[in-house]
Amino acid sequence: MPDFPPIITLLTDFGTADQYVAAMKGVILSIAPQARLVDVSHEVESQNVLSGAYLLANSVPWFPAGTIHLAVVDPGVGSERRIIAGRWGDQIIIAPDNGLVSLVQQDTPAAEIYELSNRQYFLPEVSNTFHGRDIMAPVAAHLACGTALSALGAPIDHPLIIRVPQPEVIENRLVGQVMHVDRFGNLVTNIKADQFREFAPKTVHINDRVISSLVVTYADVPIGRPLAVVGSSNMLEISVNQGDARAELAVGVGAEVFLAR
Repeated sequence: MPDFPPIITLLTDFGTADQYVAAMKGVILSIAPQARLVDVSHEVESQNVLSGAYLLANSVPWFPAGTIHLAVVDPGVGSERRIIAGRWGDQIIIAPDNGLVSLVQQDTPAAEIYELSNRQYFLPEVSNTFHGRDIMAPVAAHLACGTALSALGAPIDHPLIIRVPQPEVIENRLVGQVMHVDRFGNLVTNIKADQFREFAPKTVHINDRVISSLVVTYADVPIGRPLAVVGSSNMLEISVNQGDARAELAVGVGAEVFLAR
């Protein structure tokens, strides 16, 4: 373990209007009061595993070695779905085994993964509807206190992976889709920077709109004009300078985007 107080991140679809996030933090701090808690987001679209997977994959690389990531987007809570904890690179992730780790696994295959089954590390009473509080939060806290991953349960070979849409060339067009919309209304696509540059398009098309401003920063176009730019996640984004591309273009997650030469 690192020689600084352990970091535990939290990523959920719980929002902040209810007590759910606070309850998880309370459980963690009751077991590991030395832990530093970092909120990634609690505004994942409700039960949207793919959106959670995107946010997880784009936050994990920026944390120091030994960080414990607790991700709870869990539409199958209380069912027979597994809960897992594993090591991806120098990071630990705890999550329901429903595809939340798909994008992390795609970039960095896990070195070891365990199914959470050792009830010694759960709360004494486990609700059928809140495994984030009763199973995953205490497990994260015990890991922060030095418990070994191998103590949590039996090893498994690989996590469940959901289909993640990939760009493809169709009739001389590179076709992708919107994967995420941030709070500014920027449309983050699944087209990686190197794919965009290699294809060398002249225009980007979305919802019958043609965007010819392929720029390096928002300010390269007048205020209010749509643009395409490689964003901080190293993915192609469609934005509006000082505006909201989601509202301006009337699209959201899943919308088709294609690049034309």
